[in-house]
Amino acid sequence: MNETMVCAVGRVATQPVYREMASGPSARFRLAVTARYWDREKNMWTDGHTNFFTVWANRQLATNTAASLTVGEPVIVQGRLKVRTDVREGQSWTSADIDAVAIGHDLAWGTSAFRRGGKPEAAPAPAQPEPNWETPQEGSSVPTGAPAQQPPEPVALT
Repeated sequence: MNETMVCAVGRVATQPVYREMASGPSARFRLAVTARYWDREKNMWTDGHTNFFTVWANRQLATNTAASLTVGEPVIVQGRLKVRTDVREGQSWTSADIDAVAIGHDLAWGTSAFRRGGKPEAAPAPAQPEPNWETPQEGSSVPTGAPAQQPPEPVALT
């Protein structure tokens, strides 16, 4: 499909707004992207024009966005650019939205610790006793009354 994909680097300008919709979770926030350039006359970095985008996130990205972002944090957003023009009450306005595919902290400005988001479970798993992870030394036997336990089979993450 012919879509305009963009990658915008900026700062979170508004606190993300999270909503549960019939189609699934949705979140939005404003992203401020300010151009910076080296001013040779002043011998310093200078801020240029600031563009504001409304970033839309859906499903799990929306949930993680609302839990992870706060105003002022540097972020990188990748997604589809949607430019809309409308006339309301005689006034013409244009908005630039990004339908996000990926959102992350900009690590050029600091550190971040990744935590995998949990999936809701239907029912809690029954408690199992902790297996004996120690490997018996060669020539020793397993103590009586304690059956040898094998580590659990690996589980594929989905």
